[in-house]
Amino acid sequence: MSKKFNTYIDGITPDFWRDLCVNEGQLRHYDRGDEFVTHGEVARFLGYIKSGTFKYIASSSTGEEHVIGLEFTGEFIADFPFSLTGQPSRVSIVAESPADVYCIPVKSVADRLQDDKRLRQIVARSTEAIFATVYDRYIELCTRSPQDRYDDLITRHPDLFSLFSLRDIASFLNITPTHLSRLRRITVGKSRR
Repeated sequence: MSKKFNTYIDGITPDFWRDLCVNEGQLRHYDRGDEFVTHGEVARFLGYIKSGTFKYIASSSTGEEHVIGLEFTGEFIADFPFSLTGQPSRVSIVAESPADVYCIPVKSVADRLQDDKRLRQIVARSTEAIFATVYDRYIELCTRSPQDRYDDLITRHPDLFSLFSLRDIASFLNITPTHLSRLRRITVGKSRR
């Protein structure tokens, strides 16, 4: 098993996407709380995170926000592949910390898809990799205990609590902040033995 937090990176041809964003994109700054993508709108950019962190937020029918994804420095943010087909986003992507992102307009990538067979193959592989990551997370949510999911999360990103709030991490794990605090105490107790 990969120790990367976002395992989709193993299957997306990251060098291609990073080079595309860095070489042809524009460096943009986002303050904490700024939206890279707004729910209900078609995303305008794909991005490579030079520095900072982002969270993907989906809202329930009652308006409760749920953190469904986390992205870090050296990773990518996008409403992918939906933005390439002009579909409104089902999520908001929000800066959790001040961040600098190399952004390339979705339209320029979508226009290239018309004539670039290699790009179509890369987009297809990237879509499959993202689907596999989401599917794996869904299976883990249904089959693994909150303690196991927490332990795996901390193994993959030990400094997670310095980057995201307890509330956001609990939401990502689909547990309450109180339950997360208990899991942290259990883990700390085990490490002291």
